[in-house]
Amino acid sequence: MNSISGSGCSVEEKVIKFLEKVQSEFLGMWLENVIVNENDIFKDRVGNNGYEMYLLVKKSLLQTISDDELKELAYKVAKERVLSKSNIGEFVFNMNIGRSTLIKYVNKSGVSIQELQPIIDRINDHFDRYCFHAVTRYTELKDIEINEKMLFVNQSHKDRLSLLGQMSSSFVHEFRNPLTSVMGFMKLLKNEHPNLKYMDTIEHELDQLKFRITQFLHASRLDSGEKTHKEIQVDSLFSDIISFLYPSIVDGDVNVSTSIDPHCKIIAAKDEIKQVLVNIILNSIDALKQKNSMERNLWITCEKTEHTISFKITNNGPKIPEEIRETIFEPFYTTKSFGTGIGLYVCKSIIEKHHGTIFCESDQHQTSFVIRLPEKVE
Repeated sequence: MNSISGSGCSVEEKVIKFLEKVQSEFLGMWLENVIVNENDIFKDRVGNNGYEMYLLVKKSLLQTISDDELKELAYKVAKERVLSKSNIGEFVFNMNIGRSTLIKYVNKSGVSIQELQPIIDRINDHFDRYCFHAVTRYTELKDIEINEKMLFVNQSHKDRLSLLGQMSSSFVHEFRNPLTSVMGFMKLLKNEHPNLKYMDTIEHELDQLKFRITQFLHASRLDSGEKTHKEIQVDSLFSDIISFLYPSIVDGDVNVSTSIDPHCKIIAAKDEIKQVLVNIILNSIDALKQKNSMERNLWITCEKTEHTISFKITNNGPKIPEEIRETIFEPFYTTKSFGTGIGLYVCKSIIEKHHGTIFCESDQHQTSFVIRLPEKVE
């Protein structure tokens, strides 16, 4: 900083005097080449921000400036870029236009290239640090903005579920009480008249109705109360499920094949895991009904790998498009004409509550729902 030119001024001072002489010229050239969106609410500040940057550069040529001075301007500009919803790439482009324009004029100052090189290095370092602070702050502010939006979305989602809970709770109980009475009288009637036609069909449909009501209660009260976790023998669980769904399997003309490792056991709430598996199998049967011209097959497998129990329920029905494969687990999303959109959401919530995972794989030949649960949940 103390190098002296022949005129008695330091090189830095000579460069600064030249820049002050052509200041309006190179600032005007910079403004002509920057990108400024017409809808930018801070477009009138772009020129002033460039001028402030220029003042900092001049100051840095004569003395060392702290990061705090750079950050003050960088943070201000970053906030404006976020509030104006502009692309950070535009800011970086405009900043580099300013850098190259300034260096072009520095080269016209009449100072030799050898003497200018340390000055140009200092200018580049100044711009690099400024860009780093501005982009870093922009990213931080964007993350805060996204997190706030996600918080709002999640709160709205909770509000929807809360509203669903309030609406469905009284609605469901209004159905559940008479349903319990009807099922009780059905058992009495079946005992008194064991050969009466259609009793098994009616009883099965009532069980299905009870199952659907339970789904609504789970959707609206997923976090209310912990159920007792017990050891479950998986092959026995699937025997119960296949027996329960037998009328639906026959009605759908579905061929069911099972391959269950007899050593598979889990510690879980049996009713909840059963609900998940029943729901997915019923969905698979519904999917298979969409293809009338083919053999309808459903494969159920369960195997143990280290400390994980993996369930796989596969059907050879239509492909689930990739773009909706994750969406199907969201509440209220359904592809069925009369679907509620809560079945798979409840399944995912129950599995995650048991510290497991559930996902879907699908191609032109088959669709699989894969569930992985820990062998033991502490």
